[in-house]
Amino acid sequence: MKKVLVIGATGAMGTYLMEKFAATDYQVDGVYQECAPESLFAPRVFAENLRYISARDAKDPEFIRSILKSGYDGIVDFMTYNSIPFRKTFPLYLENTDHYLFFSSCRVFANEENPIRESSPRLLDVTTDEQLLFSDDYCMYKARSEDALRASKYKNWTIIRPSTTYSKTRCQLLTLERNILLPHMRSGKPVLLYEGARHIPASLTWAGDVAKMLYGILFNEKTLCEDYNVTSSECRTWEEIAGYYHELFGLNYEWVDELSYQRFRDPAFDPEKSLGAIWQLRYARLFNRAYDNSKMLAATGLKQSDFLTLYEGLKHERKTILEG
Repeated sequence: MKKVLVIGATGAMGTYLMEKFAATDYQVDGVYQECAPESLFAPRVFAENLRYISARDAKDPEFIRSILKSGYDGIVDFMTYNSIPFRKTFPLYLENTDHYLFFSSCRVFANEENPIRESSPRLLDVTTDEQLLFSDDYCMYKARSEDALRASKYKNWTIIRPSTTYSKTRCQLLTLERNILLPHMRSGKPVLLYEGARHIPASLTWAGDVAKMLYGILFNEKTLCEDYNVTSSECRTWEEIAGYYHELFGLNYEWVDELSYQRFRDPAFDPEKSLGAIWQLRYARLFNRAYDNSKMLAATGLKQSDFLTLYEGLKHERKTILEG
């Protein structure tokens, strides 16, 4: 019987992966942060072969050492939030498992006119924005963590790059999260959206489909030392996506300038200081985010037709997003 450790087992993607594992003969331990909001991170899937472990700090090296004593054939790591701690902890994982799935992000990629492939340029390698380059912004530390894996002596890892992913308790519209969207869905009061993103192509992938892809990658020898765009190839403009939210959730919206949008998102927004919010919009949501997922499909044997369309996926999650 294979034994698997899932770190971040009750998040947006982890929940569906645990559901996938529940139907297998794997023995799975799922770690979650006990200090995280109860509504999002409480265990949601229960089966005889699943065990949940709460942690005050799931990235603490001492906690990691203690839990790895149980012995795991595979480790799925959803919880890398900074490149410096990662450099300290990833050798522990790689020395104590046969296959380690590291979660990077499609946000590492630069702007690309064509569908993004695994070989497409990364922001870390091509940006001329020195503030971004020398920061530990999300797109930077994920890329640096990828480089740390590649430069290591280990050969039992796979880099996973999901696109924007929606799930039971998470949905996004541009950089607006569910906590902002939900009150407006319920009240009918419009959200504000940045006009400049209106016609930009984006790909949003249902977490249940991400779980299918991960299951096909884990313990697959040909995926070792490879990177995969774990995403649907379906592409919609943000205007089309906003239309789906209006039809399915009753969400009203208005298109506005960038400053009005950022201040709607965060009343404390400061153009001189809120660089993370600026970078997320300009270096992710305003970039072409159409993907070529053929490498992942070839590795897993899946087909694009195995995945829900964005409209179908949002419709599937409508009740849990509204009530969750």
